[in-house]
Amino acid sequence: MSKFSMNRRKFVAALGMGTAHLVFNNPLFATATRFGSIDPLQIVKLGNSGIETSLVGVGTGVHAGNRTSALTRQERTKSIATIHHAYERGFKFFDCADTYGTHPLMKEALQKMDRDKLTISSKIWVRPGGIPDAERPDANIVVDRFRKELDVDYLDLVQIHCMVDADWTDSQKRQMDIMDDLKAKGIIRAHGVSVHSLEAMKAAVKSDWVDVIHVRINPYGIAMDKPDPKEVVEVIADLHNSGKGVIGMKVIGDGKYSGDSEKINNTLQFVLGLGTVDMMIVGFEKIEQIDNYIARVETTLDEMNRA
Repeated sequence: MSKFSMNRRKFVAALGMGTAHLVFNNPLFATATRFGSIDPLQIVKLGNSGIETSLVGVGTGVHAGNRTSALTRQERTKSIATIHHAYERGFKFFDCADTYGTHPLMKEALQKMDRDKLTISSKIWVRPGGIPDAERPDANIVVDRFRKELDVDYLDLVQIHCMVDADWTDSQKRQMDIMDDLKAKGIIRAHGVSVHSLEAMKAAVKSDWVDVIHVRINPYGIAMDKPDPKEVVEVIADLHNSGKGVIGMKVIGDGKYSGDSEKINNTLQFVLGLGTVDMMIVGFEKIEQIDNYIARVETTLDEMNRA
């Protein structure tokens, strides 16, 4: 595969002009023709996982940890209304995790949603800290609890959360085997991992077990596995080319430039222009944020198609 040859100064300068997707003369980058329309909520495939869902998904883990998040800390009715609004606008993917504490919110929201039209994702936590419990039960026990907390028969996607070690495919082999069994029984539709290091991401490339992976990606290297985006982009391309579903997360730098409209627009152009990220997750806590991002993504796709 060709290497990413653009130097960082030119790379960042291009982003500043909002034209990043036009200047990448490299096989890593696709054209906007990958997407069938300018609909921000068009249905996309997550690699070879068999899951089809919306191009943009709802992240429920804004400033999350120890089973709390922005959605759990604010008024409950406001959070439920935000989830319902996303559903009514056409969002299909709702991203949860044990560390977020949002399963009870989703359970309540699901009472007025068509479960069969949704993709519900969650993540198990196997590392020290992160959740208040001292024990780390096996994945079948944890997923059974997830189903009860969400009041669902199955989950579309369950991932091992926040892997950082290069040998995680060895250290987590027991949980991976258990999740294989859960998948065979129809308790989960797909399994995978979210990674927080480039070494863990590279290990996922080599693993046939990974159906879907969450990767941290934005053009500014903020809250990413390496500060230089080109290194991350090349590994994401390998993930995509191996048939794995790729979900972009931390696209707004973990919210660090959520107030910078230009950087947000540059990021959307960058991530959507890669051609190797199947969908992206954005963390929402307010209704108006949902409408804002729908408009932004539609504008971005329209500009890319016209370009």
